[in-house]
Amino acid sequence: MSMPLECIEATSFRRGLRALGAVLGVLGLASCGVLPVNQGAPVVPAEPAPIHGEPPAAPAPSADPATGIPSGARLFKVGMDSLPGFADDKLTDAWPGFLRGCERLAAQTTPAAAAWREVCSAARVVPVEEAALREFLLRRFDAFAVFTQDSRNEGLLTGYYEPVLRASLTRRPPFVVPLYGPPDDLVSREQAATAGNPAARVRGRMVNGQLQPYFTRAELTPAGAPVHASLRGKEIAWVEDPVDAFFLQVQGSGKLLLQDPGPNQGKLVRIGFADMNGHPYRSIGRVLIERGELTRDNATAQSIKQWVRSNPRAGQALINENPSFIFFRLMPGTVDASVGPIGSLNVPLTEKRSVAIDPRFIPLGSLVWMSATHWGRPINQLALAQDTGSAIKGEVRADYFWGAGDAAGEEAGRTRSVLRLWLIWPK
Repeated sequence: MSMPLECIEATSFRRGLRALGAVLGVLGLASCGVLPVNQGAPVVPAEPAPIHGEPPAAPAPSADPATGIPSGARLFKVGMDSLPGFADDKLTDAWPGFLRGCERLAAQTTPAAAAWREVCSAARVVPVEEAALREFLLRRFDAFAVFTQDSRNEGLLTGYYEPVLRASLTRRPPFVVPLYGPPDDLVSREQAATAGNPAARVRGRMVNGQLQPYFTRAELTPAGAPVHASLRGKEIAWVEDPVDAFFLQVQGSGKLLLQDPGPNQGKLVRIGFADMNGHPYRSIGRVLIERGELTRDNATAQSIKQWVRSNPRAGQALINENPSFIFFRLMPGTVDASVGPIGSLNVPLTEKRSVAIDPRFIPLGSLVWMSATHWGRPINQLALAQDTGSAIKGEVRADYFWGAGDAAGEEAGRTRSVLRLWLIWPK
């Protein structure tokens, strides 16, 4: 599957958060050529790379003339009951998330939303029982195998998750590593599309009336020196570990379990993407491999963290090799631990059901059927196309949301598989 994964930016779940999935880019396996994917024993990837960023800027494709579906992929109709695992999937796990997505789709005015409005209304009264849901899918939907324009039907599945960190809203040991809100001098603007260049968001700072690149990570947090003046007073929370803080930036958002004395003790709050400095992401895992500190075989998220913690001064310098820097904001209210982060569809993501896709080929909010493997176990199931990502590019490409916390992070870091997709579309 051809897709460049290196020059990507990390942003929020809402805009498609930075995810754990593009680990291939981390290891330097992804380029403009073919990606080697997992055919047998699992390959444990390295550092979680930032996938979920601003959605691809390319315009939405026009409706396919044969199907009327807004997709740039090649679609071939197949029998719904021929989908791998169709008779065995526990559809009740996906249904609440599907109904939430339907509510969002029904409020839109796009051609894709119009196709879903009637079927979403009917879905609300279907008994949430396996037999009834399966019959509803067979009766109200068609399945289309997704192919690339050059007739390939295999792509890549990766995974992502939501970090959960112990934190404090005030600086006090052991919570001494700050998370920052946006600096006052950061300028973020929409840049209009021009001939040959899609619309994009540009970031920088004004210097003598001109927009110049913003400070890099190394300039903002130099190793062995005070932070840049633009960050002072912008601390919004403190965590225990600089490596965890870095990986939270890589993901783009997460949850904080507050340890402050008083009413905030044990409170769970969500921290979300606010902005970024506009510099491209560079993989520190790849840097360690290039230096000979790690190999592709032993470069995992855990080994990278261990290396940085064992080499504090050099570790900060290594982190600064990635010029991209994410600024956060505390989300209002107390978080329900059972509710996922908000995806690009503006609904909470569903653990082990929501996926990030490329909306140029899989309409955002639609249903897909996916077939892949994870450590030798088949994943054949209904999935919810509710998120996007700047490095989720291609017709047969998905990033699988594993949930929140360390266990989900472990699973996400190990997710790398050949993928086949079917678009599930209203009749």
